[in-house]
Amino acid sequence: MATVVLQVAGAAIGGAIGGPFGAMIGRAAGALAGYSIDQKLFGSEQVIRGGRLDETRFLASNEGETIPRAYGRVRLGGQIIWATRFREIRKKKKQGGKGGPKTTTETYSYYANFAIGICEGEIAHIGRIWADGTEIDRTKYAIRMYRGAQDQLPDPLIEAKQGYGKAPAFRGTAYAVFENFPIADYGNRIPQISFEVICSVAAIDREIRSVNLIPGATEFGYAPHLVASNHRGKHTSENRHNLVAGSDWQASLDELQALCPNLESVNLVVAWYGNDLRAANCSIEPRVTHHDPARASWSVSGVGRLAANMVSQVDGRAAFGGTPDDASLVAAIQDLKARGLKVTFYPFILMDVPAGNGLPDPHGAAEQPVFPWRGRITCHPAPGESSSPDGTSAVAEHIAGFLGSAQPGHFSAAGGSVVYSGPAGWGFRRMILHYAHLCELAGGVDGFLIGSELRGLTRLRNETVAFPFVGALKALAGEVRAICGVETAISYAADWSEYSGYHPPGPDNDVLF
Repeated sequence: MATVVLQVAGAAIGGAIGGPFGAMIGRAAGALAGYSIDQKLFGSEQVIRGGRLDETRFLASNEGETIPRAYGRVRLGGQIIWATRFREIRKKKKQGGKGGPKTTTETYSYYANFAIGICEGEIAHIGRIWADGTEIDRTKYAIRMYRGAQDQLPDPLIEAKQGYGKAPAFRGTAYAVFENFPIADYGNRIPQISFEVICSVAAIDREIRSVNLIPGATEFGYAPHLVASNHRGKHTSENRHNLVAGSDWQASLDELQALCPNLESVNLVVAWYGNDLRAANCSIEPRVTHHDPARASWSVSGVGRLAANMVSQVDGRAAFGGTPDDASLVAAIQDLKARGLKVTFYPFILMDVPAGNGLPDPHGAAEQPVFPWRGRITCHPAPGESSSPDGTSAVAEHIAGFLGSAQPGHFSAAGGSVVYSGPAGWGFRRMILHYAHLCELAGGVDGFLIGSELRGLTRLRNETVAFPFVGALKALAGEVRAICGVETAISYAADWSEYSGYHPPGPDNDVLF
């Protein structure tokens, strides 16, 4: 404003003294004087500084406190046993200028390096972590856990700060080291930290050598990597429901190996769905929980989400989880092997027969039972029922209908999955041969099961009192051997009632093998 006023005044005074030339000189002189005044009044630079710490603030750390001993699963706090000065980051942001006021804003953020002693070691595992009572996402921070072993080494950060050979290893004490932990959300102080401590009570955990990995019915639960769906721009995780690791698989396997340090092998259970207890009418197929196209991409045996059948629903909810996505299974097998574990692949049949199905029951009931056991799949009518084909040549047709016509040459690898190019239909052979090829695509497995608990089929006899389904399993085992190689152990997981031979109904008291 002063620039304009003095510019006009200078022109008037200069014109009165020196005419037009004087007016021009007066305008210039007035402008310079006015600009100088404006700068002094309005153009000074303003500096705004945010809150800055003048001291380091810690949670409680008391000398002489007892070190707790944990049993089972318990939530424990801890004591600060080591820390450095906070790391300060200053950021400047300038605004204004060009004749207007200038403002410089300075903000400060702080990061802490510290170690917290938790309890007496050796523990099995640390699960969740809470800061000021709120669970934190462990994947976002550099947190290292020490279980309190008698041979644990010093933490590299502590050793770097204290000097080589001068850092304590805190042997016999379970502790955690937080490196460059941001503390802005906690009032620029180290928050109150507590831990989920897991410690085996009995020695049996150390004796466990093998486990079954379930549920088997989970579209992406076996994926080691994060899988997300995108619905109208909103990303929803399909397989991460924890803040301990990047996926549920990672969190579960980490804890499993921590609790069972001598674990050697895992049986990876994978489910397809049967829809009928009558062997000749039973399809064995992969299924999904939803047909929502916004859900994450899913494919099994070359069939996508929208083409696959859905599992039954109960009260508007899926009665089962979906079949695991092929790509997630390949990644799961590879991750298990990278962890040093042997893998046995375990194809599994779940019977999706809902209430009110109206299907004829081979065992003589009004309709088939709800979600029955796969061991009840048999010929129709079942052995012991009137007009049963058991013990006749006709039983072969029932078994052939269950097996289907898939052959090893009908499968090929494509894009991290296995696709099928044989005759239409979903038989038992298609399931088994598909997974034999998928295991080979994943780099091979240590064991492969060609079925489990199919008691109602293995007991069926033909006219020569032979067991045709058992013969079909033997042939299938040979085909799987050709696909998976001689290094893979191949077997059938029998029900306990199949171990001691078959006692057919009747007065003869026969025992057949």
